[in-house]
Amino acid sequence: MQYAFEFAGLLAVFSVLMVVPGADFVMVVRQSVVHGRRAAIITSFGIGTSLLFHVSYTILGIGLIVSKSLLLFSMLKWAGAAYLVYLGIRALRADPMELTSVDAQEAADQTKEVTATRYFLMGFVTNALNPKAVLLFVPLFTAMVSHETPAAVKGVYGLLMAVVLIAWFVGVSMFFTMASVRARFVAWGRWFNKATGMIFIGLGVKLATQQAS
Repeated sequence: MQYAFEFAGLLAVFSVLMVVPGADFVMVVRQSVVHGRRAAIITSFGIGTSLLFHVSYTILGIGLIVSKSLLLFSMLKWAGAAYLVYLGIRALRADPMELTSVDAQEAADQTKEVTATRYFLMGFVTNALNPKAVLLFVPLFTAMVSHETPAAVKGVYGLLMAVVLIAWFVGVSMFFTMASVRARFVAWGRWFNKATGMIFIGLGVKLATQQAS
C-alpha cells in the first residue's frame, strides 16, 4: 500500500508534465498527418521505450552525474538540438501534401519492416536525446520516491509510466488521424510542413540554450 500511494503521487505529477506539448508531441502530430496512424503509433512506442531508458539511468544514479557534469550535459544537449534542427530542415524541404498521396504512402508503408523500425527510432531518439528529461527525472524521483524504495519497485514505476506515456500518445495519434482532422491539416499542404519544421528548429534552438542545474 505504501508503494501504491507513492506511485500515485509520482504519476499525478508526471501526468501533468506529460501533456505539456514539446518535441515528442510535435513528432507524433507530424507522423499522424504525414504518415498515418500506424506510423504515429509506432513512434509513440519509441517515445515510451525511451522513457524506460531515462528511468533506468536515473535509478542507477547516472542521471545525477550527467545533470551535474557540464561536459556530459553539453554533449547530450547539442546532440539533441542538432537532431531537432535536422528534423526541422527535413520538414521544411518536404513536398506539399495531398490526401491521396499521403494515403498511398501509408498503404505502402504497411509492408515495410524497415520503415516501422525507422518510425520507432525517430520516437526513441527524439526523446532520448532530450536533456530536459535528465533534469526532469532526477529531481522527480528524488522528490517523489523514497531512497528506501527498492530498485525493482522503481523499475515497475518506470514501466507503468511508460505504459501511460504510450497510451497518451496513442490517443494523440488516434485523434490526429481521424479523417476530418487529418484532412484539414493535409489541406494546409506546404504550410503544415513549414510550421512543423519551424517548430522543430525552434525547439532545437531552445534546447541549445538549456542550462544544466
